[in-house]
Amino acid sequence: MKKIIIILAFSLSATTVFAQTQKQPAKTDPAKAQTQTKAQPAQTEKATINPLTEHFYKKYLTALQWSDYDVAKDALYDLIIENPQNDSLIFNLAYYYYENQKHASAVLVSQQLLARNPKNIGALEIAAVGFEIMGVPDRSLQNFESLYLLTNNISTLYKMAFLQFDLKRYAECLTSIDILLANKDVDTTKVVFNDAANKQKEYAMRVSVLNLKGLAVQEHLGDKEAAKKLFEEALAIAPDFVMAKENLAKIK
Repeated sequence: MKKIIIILAFSLSATTVFAQTQKQPAKTDPAKAQTQTKAQPAQTEKATINPLTEHFYKKYLTALQWSDYDVAKDALYDLIIENPQNDSLIFNLAYYYYENQKHASAVLVSQQLLARNPKNIGALEIAAVGFEIMGVPDRSLQNFESLYLLTNNISTLYKMAFLQFDLKRYAECLTSIDILLANKDVDTTKVVFNDAANKQKEYAMRVSVLNLKGLAVQEHLGDKEAAKKLFEEALAIAPDFVMAKENLAKIK
C-alpha cells in the first residue's frame, strides 16, 4: 500500500483548505497571492473549525503515522462527506486508488472530478491510464486527447498514437506520428523496450515512433516499401531494436 498525503490548513475565514498530494503541489502566483492578502478585511474573530472535520483529519494523520492505509482511506471518505465540494480531497482518493492499482475505483472517482471540471489534468491522467489498463481503449484515448489539448505533452501524444493504432484509426495515428517526428524532443525523450536479451533498455522515442509509423503505413496504405524504409531508419538509430528487426524480417 502506498500512502497519500493531505496538507490541512485553517484559513482566517474559518474554512478548511486541503491541498492536493505532495506529488502534485498547487502552483501559486506570488504577486496574486500578495494582492489577495492585501485585499482581505481584518479578521477579529477566532477561526472555528468543523469538529468532525478536525477529528477525521487527526484520524487520517494517525493512520498514516502507523502505516494503516485502509484506515487512512476511511478517514478520507469521512473528510469528503464533511466537505463534499472539496475537489482536492476527492483527487486524493482517486490518486490513492490509482497508486494501489484499483483502477476501476480510480476511474469512477476521477469521473466525478471531470464532471465538475473537464479540464482537471490530474483526473484526466488517472482516467486515461485506468481505462487503458481496464481494456477500454476508446475511453482511454478520449481522456488522453483531452489531456494533450491541455498540456501539449509529447508523452501523452505518444500514448495517443499507439491507442489510435490499436483501434485501427490509422489516419489519426499517422497524424499523431508526424507531429511527434517533427518535435525535437522525440530524440531526447526515452522509452523502454526489451532488447534481444529480454532485458529492459532505454531507446530514443524516435526509434519506437518510426517503427510504429512503418506498421501504420503498412496497414493503412499497404505500402511495404515505405514501411521497410521506416523500419530500416529505426534500426539505423538503434540496431538492436527488436521490434523493428522483426517487422523488417516479415517484409523480406
